[in-house]
Amino acid sequence: MTNDGEPVTSANTPCPGVDWDARAASFDAEPDHGLRDPEVRRAWAGRLRGWLPGRAGDVLDLGCGTGSLSLLASEQGHRVTGVDLSPAMVTLAREKLAGRDAVFLVGDATAPPVGEQRFDVVLVRHVLWALPDPGRALRHWAGLLRPGGRLVLVEGVWGTADPVGILAERLTALLAPITGQVRVERLSDDPLLWGGEVADERYAVVAVTG
Repeated sequence: MTNDGEPVTSANTPCPGVDWDARAASFDAEPDHGLRDPEVRRAWAGRLRGWLPGRAGDVLDLGCGTGSLSLLASEQGHRVTGVDLSPAMVTLAREKLAGRDAVFLVGDATAPPVGEQRFDVVLVRHVLWALPDPGRALRHWAGLLRPGGRLVLVEGVWGTADPVGILAERLTALLAPITGQVRVERLSDDPLLWGGEVADERYAVVAVTG
């Protein structure tokens, strides 16, 4: 995600003409992708700690990119499965989490190749907004959760003249029939997350199944 409001998504989003394998090597250059700045990394780690369960659990990171959030989750004691459509992104994620309790798979975030495995958390950042049927994806993801599991969705609306994204109100409405408790956390006013000030809408939704 760039600071000027242009959304940068994962390989799982329909961006015609984008070669995600070619972009993998430079993907982590964005402050909130690579989390190379210690302050940005601490900011995301703090947020993630508040979104994920306090006990160790199984986290499914969809559209995981190079695995930066997967690494934070692993450092907090969770077992991670990451899925991305780009083989190059998955290769970098595997390298980043080498030796940790983490598995990375090449596949579509909307239908991740995890078989009958179920998770305590489905974590998705900057993927849902660009999907043609976000409601269908949410229903499928909710079905991958164990009882009491949670969806953690980081999304936003970017740009002013021709904004793209998904409003928090629309996302919570889509979640209402399939989850129980839903919490919205505004992220736009925390420049440490993005490596600088942002003017558009960025937020996280944490939805716990009934």
